[in-house]
Amino acid sequence: MSEKKNVLFICLGNICRSPIAEAVFIDIVKKRNLTDKFYIDSAAIGSWHIGKKPERRALETMKKHNLEYDNKARQITTEDFRKFDYIFGMDDENMSDLDERKPSDGKAKLLLLGDFDPKGERIIRDPYYDSNSDGFEKAYVQSIRCCDAFLDKHLAGEI
Repeated sequence: MSEKKNVLFICLGNICRSPIAEAVFIDIVKKRNLTDKFYIDSAAIGSWHIGKKPERRALETMKKHNLEYDNKARQITTEDFRKFDYIFGMDDENMSDLDERKPSDGKAKLLLLGDFDPKGERIIRDPYYDSNSDGFEKAYVQSIRCCDAFLDKHLAGEI
Protein backbone atom coordinates (compact mmCIF):
# COMPACT_ATOMS: atom_id res chain seq x y z
CA MET A 1 0.00 0.00 0.00
CA SER A 2 2.23 2.78 -1.23
CA GLU A 3 -0.13 5.59 -2.14
CA LYS A 4 -2.28 7.40 0.39
CA LYS A 5 -5.94 6.34 0.34
CA ASN A 6 -8.72 8.85 0.86
CA VAL A 7 -11.67 7.66 2.97
CA LEU A 8 -14.94 9.57 3.43
CA PHE A 9 -17.76 8.70 5.83
CA ILE A 10 -21.27 9.93 4.96
CA CYS A 11 -24.51 10.22 6.89
CA LEU A 12 -27.58 12.36 6.48
CA GLY A 13 -26.46 15.46 8.40
CA ASN A 14 -22.78 14.84 9.30
CA ILE A 15 -23.39 15.47 13.00
CA CYS A 16 -24.02 11.96 14.38
CA ARG A 17 -22.90 8.76 12.66
CA SER A 18 -20.32 9.91 10.12
CA PRO A 19 -18.27 12.02 12.58
CA ILE A 20 -18.22 9.08 14.99
CA ALA A 21 -17.10 6.70 12.21
CA GLU A 22 -14.50 9.24 11.06
CA ALA A 23 -13.08 9.63 14.59
CA VAL A 24 -13.08 5.85 15.10
CA PHE A 25 -11.24 5.21 11.83
CA ILE A 26 -8.70 7.96 12.58
CA ASP A 27 -8.06 6.33 15.97
CA ILE A 28 -7.72 2.82 14.51
CA VAL A 29 -5.35 4.02 11.78
CA LYS A 30 -3.30 5.91 14.37
CA LYS A 31 -3.07 2.86 16.66
CA ARG A 32 -1.87 0.75 13.72
CA ASN A 33 0.75 3.37 12.79
CA LEU A 34 -0.83 3.98 9.39
CA THR A 35 -1.59 7.71 9.61
CA ASP A 36 0.67 8.46 6.66
CA LYS A 37 -1.35 6.02 4.50
CA PHE A 38 -4.80 7.60 4.85
CA TYR A 39 -6.64 10.88 4.52
CA ILE A 40 -9.93 10.61 6.44
CA ASP A 41 -12.95 12.93 6.43
CA SER A 42 -16.74 12.93 6.75
CA ALA A 43 -19.61 14.78 5.12
CA ALA A 44 -23.39 14.98 4.89
CA ILE A 45 -25.98 14.19 2.27
CA GLY A 46 -28.01 17.25 3.32
CA SER A 47 -27.02 20.85 3.95
CA TRP A 48 -28.88 21.51 7.22
CA HIS A 49 -25.89 21.45 9.57
CA ILE A 50 -23.04 22.86 7.43
CA GLY A 51 -20.43 24.50 9.65
CA LYS A 52 -21.79 23.03 12.89
CA LYS A 53 -20.01 20.77 15.36
CA PRO A 54 -21.34 17.24 15.80
CA GLU A 55 -24.45 16.74 17.90
CA ARG A 56 -23.79 17.02 21.65
CA ARG A 57 -24.36 13.31 22.30
CA ALA A 58 -21.99 12.36 19.47
CA LEU A 59 -19.30 14.58 20.99
CA GLU A 60 -19.95 13.11 24.44
CA THR A 61 -19.62 9.59 23.03
CA MET A 62 -16.34 10.45 21.32
CA LYS A 63 -15.00 12.11 24.47
CA LYS A 64 -16.03 9.10 26.59
CA HIS A 65 -13.86 6.91 24.34
CA ASN A 66 -10.95 9.37 24.12
CA LEU A 67 -11.51 10.14 20.46
CA GLU A 68 -10.26 13.53 19.34
CA TYR A 69 -12.54 15.42 16.98
CA ASP A 70 -12.62 18.99 15.78
CA ASN A 71 -14.19 18.89 12.31
CA LYS A 72 -17.40 20.65 11.43
CA ALA A 73 -20.23 19.41 9.23
CA ARG A 74 -19.98 19.83 5.48
CA GLN A 75 -22.00 18.57 2.54
CA ILE A 76 -20.61 16.08 0.05
CA THR A 77 -19.51 17.59 -3.26
CA THR A 78 -19.17 16.20 -6.76
CA GLU A 79 -15.40 16.57 -6.37
CA ASP A 80 -15.47 14.21 -3.37
CA PHE A 81 -16.40 11.36 -5.73
CA ARG A 82 -13.24 12.09 -7.71
CA LYS A 83 -10.95 12.69 -4.72
CA PHE A 84 -11.90 9.86 -2.39
CA ASP A 85 -11.08 6.19 -2.95
CA TYR A 86 -13.77 4.95 -0.58
CA ILE A 87 -17.03 6.60 0.42
CA PHE A 88 -18.98 4.86 3.18
CA GLY A 89 -22.70 5.35 3.74
CA MET A 90 -24.36 4.44 7.01
CA ASP A 91 -27.68 3.09 5.68
CA ASP A 92 -29.43 2.09 2.46
CA GLU A 93 -30.90 5.57 1.97
CA ASN A 94 -27.41 7.09 2.14
CA MET A 95 -26.25 4.57 -0.44
CA SER A 96 -29.13 5.39 -2.76
CA ASP A 97 -28.36 9.13 -2.45
CA LEU A 98 -24.68 8.50 -3.12
CA ASP A 99 -25.46 6.37 -6.18
CA GLU A 100 -27.62 9.18 -7.58
CA ARG A 101 -24.97 11.85 -6.99
CA LYS A 102 -21.89 10.00 -8.20
CA PRO A 103 -20.61 11.54 -11.45
CA SER A 104 -19.62 9.30 -14.34
CA ASP A 105 -15.95 10.12 -13.78
CA GLY A 106 -16.06 9.46 -10.03
CA LYS A 107 -13.46 6.95 -8.87
CA ALA A 108 -14.79 6.36 -5.35
CA LYS A 109 -16.00 2.93 -4.35
CA LEU A 110 -19.34 3.41 -2.64
CA LEU A 111 -19.61 1.04 0.30
CA LEU A 112 -22.10 0.48 3.08
CA LEU A 113 -20.04 0.62 6.28
CA GLY A 114 -22.23 -2.03 7.91
CA ASP A 115 -21.40 -4.55 5.20
CA PHE A 116 -18.08 -4.97 7.03
CA ASP A 117 -19.68 -5.74 10.39
CA PRO A 118 -18.62 -9.24 11.48
CA LYS A 119 -21.82 -9.39 13.54
CA GLY A 120 -23.92 -8.71 10.44
CA GLU A 121 -25.56 -5.47 11.57
CA ARG A 122 -25.68 -3.79 8.17
CA ILE A 123 -27.38 -0.54 9.13
CA ILE A 124 -25.95 2.06 11.45
CA ARG A 125 -29.23 3.55 12.56
CA ASP A 126 -29.52 7.31 12.88
CA PRO A 127 -29.68 8.12 16.64
CA TYR A 128 -30.47 11.83 16.12
CA TYR A 129 -34.08 11.64 17.33
CA ASP A 130 -33.35 9.30 20.25
CA SER A 131 -34.08 10.65 23.72
CA ASN A 132 -30.79 9.36 25.14
CA SER A 133 -27.23 8.50 24.08
CA ASP A 134 -27.66 4.75 23.61
CA GLY A 135 -27.85 4.99 19.81
CA PHE A 136 -24.64 7.02 19.70
CA GLU A 137 -22.85 4.41 21.77
CA LYS A 138 -24.18 1.71 19.45
CA ALA A 139 -22.95 3.68 16.40
CA TYR A 140 -19.54 3.90 18.06
CA VAL A 141 -19.36 0.14 18.75
CA GLN A 142 -20.56 -0.71 15.22
CA SER A 143 -18.03 1.73 13.75
CA ILE A 144 -15.17 0.02 15.58
CA ARG A 145 -16.18 -3.42 14.29
CA CYS A 146 -16.77 -2.20 10.74
CA CYS A 147 -13.70 0.02 10.46
CA ASP A 148 -11.42 -2.68 11.87
CA ALA A 149 -12.83 -5.26 9.44
CA PHE A 150 -12.60 -2.88 6.47
CA LEU A 151 -9.00 -1.99 7.30
CA ASP A 152 -8.06 -5.67 7.65
CA LYS A 153 -9.57 -6.43 4.22
CA HIS A 154 -7.94 -3.36 2.68
CA LEU A 155 -4.51 -4.24 4.06
CA ALA A 156 -4.94 -7.82 2.83
CA GLY A 157 -5.60 -6.46 -0.67
CA GLU A 158 -9.16 -7.77 -0.73
CA ILE A 159 -10.64 -4.30 -1.36
